[in-house]
Amino acid sequence: MSKRIFTPGPRDERGVLSARIVASAREQFAETGWAGTTIRAVARAADVDPALVYHYYGSKENLLDAATTPPPRFLESVASAWKAPLPELGRELVKNMLGAWADPEIGPVLRSIVQTAAHEPNTREKLCRVVEGSLMGVAELGADADDRRLRSGLVASQMIGFALMRYVWKIEPVASMSDDQALAAIAPNVQRYIDGDLSKPLKRR
Repeated sequence: MSKRIFTPGPRDERGVLSARIVASAREQFAETGWAGTTIRAVARAADVDPALVYHYYGSKENLLDAATTPPPRFLESVASAWKAPLPELGRELVKNMLGAWADPEIGPVLRSIVQTAAHEPNTREKLCRVVEGSLMGVAELGADADDRRLRSGLVASQMIGFALMRYVWKIEPVASMSDDQALAAIAPNVQRYIDGDLSKPLKRR
């Protein structure tokens, strides 16, 4: 049987097909992770021939890289949130997180990243870069560089942990909280990591 050869079509058509393949790949990686995702499954979901997926991306590894690269506007929104005044920073960071995970373009990318990072080294490195370069922020927190890294690391851990519970594992009652409820519950904790005294235990009411 002769191998089918694909001739690139018009640029607009190539862009549409490529975007459809990547969108399907994101859904597959988000739902089944690296091991459970196949080129055939991606092609079937995108309604294209598997050979076309290879034509555009060459390998499953390249497809994963394309599917787990956050849109520039996500990183821009995170950077913008970190510029909020210090007393409002916790609330702005949580608002941005809630908006990003609910976004139909950004949410699937984030799910794909966290679903595959535990098993795929390149995605794990990408997650580390996103966390260290964006989620841990550039704000001047704390008394020195070590204190800043501790505080921003705790901020990132709070928000990633909440996102896993809410959007990936969908554990109740966290999964069903309204955005306002989530903001009211999480923002004070994040704010404490930003400017609170971490040497003292949190007071119970």
